[in-house]
Amino acid sequence: MTATLRTLISLPRMLRHGAAVGAHLPPDAAVVLDPPPAELRAALTAAYAGDHGPARDLLAATRVGAEWERRGGYVPRLAESALHSPSWLDAWLAESPGDPDAVLVKAEHCVQQAWEIRTGARASSVSRDQFQAFFALLDDAVPVIGTAAELNPTDPVPWQVALTHARGSQAPREVFDAYWAEATARAPHHYGCHVSALQYLCEKWYGSHSEMFDFAERAAEHALPGSKLHALPLLAAVEYDVVADGKGDGTAGGDAAGDGGPIGRARIHAALKRALELSDAYPRGDPEVAGVRNHLALMLVLAGRHEEALEQFRAVGAHATRYPWAYLGDARGEFLDFRTGVRMHVAARVPFFSRPPMPMPMPMPTKAGVGTGTGTGGGASSSYAPYSPHTPHCLALVSAEPHTVADAALMCGVPLRIAPAPGRSSYVELAADPRPGVRATLLGEDRLTAAADNFTTGEPWPALVLRRTGDRYGFTLLHQGEKVADHDWDPAAPVPDHAAVAATAGTLATVYGIADPRPVTNLLRGSDDPGRRQSALLDALGLPPLPAGFGTRDEVLATLTGARVLARRGFFGGIADTLSGDPAGRPAVPRRARWWVPRVAALLLFVPVTAYAWWAPDIGWLRSSLSTVATCYIAGQLAGAWRRRGRVTKG
Repeated sequence: MTATLRTLISLPRMLRHGAAVGAHLPPDAAVVLDPPPAELRAALTAAYAGDHGPARDLLAATRVGAEWERRGGYVPRLAESALHSPSWLDAWLAESPGDPDAVLVKAEHCVQQAWEIRTGARASSVSRDQFQAFFALLDDAVPVIGTAAELNPTDPVPWQVALTHARGSQAPREVFDAYWAEATARAPHHYGCHVSALQYLCEKWYGSHSEMFDFAERAAEHALPGSKLHALPLLAAVEYDVVADGKGDGTAGGDAAGDGGPIGRARIHAALKRALELSDAYPRGDPEVAGVRNHLALMLVLAGRHEEALEQFRAVGAHATRYPWAYLGDARGEFLDFRTGVRMHVAARVPFFSRPPMPMPMPMPTKAGVGTGTGTGGGASSSYAPYSPHTPHCLALVSAEPHTVADAALMCGVPLRIAPAPGRSSYVELAADPRPGVRATLLGEDRLTAAADNFTTGEPWPALVLRRTGDRYGFTLLHQGEKVADHDWDPAAPVPDHAAVAATAGTLATVYGIADPRPVTNLLRGSDDPGRRQSALLDALGLPPLPAGFGTRDEVLATLTGARVLARRGFFGGIADTLSGDPAGRPAVPRRARWWVPRVAALLLFVPVTAYAWWAPDIGWLRSSLSTVATCYIAGQLAGAWRRRGRVTKG
């Protein structure tokens, strides 16, 4: 009862301050999982198109410049791309079989192939056949890893791969120790090697919680200023509190040393403090420490330190990372849900008649090498843009006429601009709303999709919400108030699984009445030229083309003929407008004869029926009341539409 009462008391504060608290966060549509830096993105895009040249040049630069941290991050991403499109790596190896960079990517690729078959599931959930294939592929990877180490003797990254291999192959401790000695002899502060070693030493593999924390704290104590090794105890804390099978206490709270398991809470708090200092040393939005800040945000939430967690979400910007969120479920969804929860929790603590405090400024980096691109961590410049360099643009294609969409959208809680589209369809976009209302806050940041969810509920027609953010394109299909399909074209991402793409194409074909879904499947299967694929998809589904300028500017419907704004209303105003048949207090388009005729006929029928129901003694009060409500409802619709006829709002 106390918790329920507390929630009821805090709800008005959440509704009042929620939008202001989240004002400095990027919208949901801008958030991307593990977005690669520009130079790696270019290499990945070219690789998926079959060109290994940019990847070759990128890794050659890291080798010549001894940029081992960047190299340790680039190699796994390039190897992952080869899992789904191996032709570019095969061509590179055929052209230059002795290239140390190509062989290194191949070594990592072999290890990732094995893990893809095994999956990341617990051993109890992996079949015997999967284990046999897993160990066979790991055996095949051994000579490739050895060749990569021989071709570039000063490179620590082959030993990063070897440490990951040791974990999968169940290598004994003396083998792990030998690999670790080789790695640290080449780069004693290499972050990637330390992360691989930390996993080997955690309890779920071959170590213990205590050994893992000892290793992480020792590495952090000897780390260079600004090094991400200062976050290693934080990773150990996440492993202990979030990943371990209930052997920690499951929270990051508590103050007493030793409560909740073998690791004292003082060590957890010290890990958070050290990670906060590291985060403060980097510019806001810097992708170099995005992984650290994602882990830190989660642990601060679990510790009940919501204001500090919100600052980390602001510092993360649009750079969500797969881990730690994938430990909890769908990574991107968990990130957004936690971020929204933190916003609401902070808003609930602001007095109702006060204003939320302004975001705390992120200190400018002061440690040597941090944020300059010259240090061992390879940080970005302090002038780095706070969030995504691209603004997300969204537009909905609705298979209904504008006045029908306007009728259905009365209760959305956000202003919409609706314009007629060819084929008795409608374009819908968000209209400017400088002061979002309460329901807009509840809808979250992806408001057009939430609005489409609202106005398709109970309707037979679908809405296809299209997205463009830089060179990433996508869509979400909503039908009868449910999200039934979702897809993204990202030229720097792996080619999507054929089964998943075929299922999405089948859903689109069913909703839009397409007999053969195979052309749609082909459009979804590739990621090259996403703009062309998005436009071709609309043509394949028989939908109107996108208006000119979509994806390059906001409010592209404002210049279209017949565009109207469906203004935002309060909750009770929306109910009144629904009863009166009035969209937005003024009809988006004049009512047509086919709207008036059935309602006038129904009123002429219900008036005498209602009069007879109250006059006849054998008809009960319940049926008389129902007929009266029906008569009043229809009369209210007609009266409201007649009173407001001709009053329109132009976009």
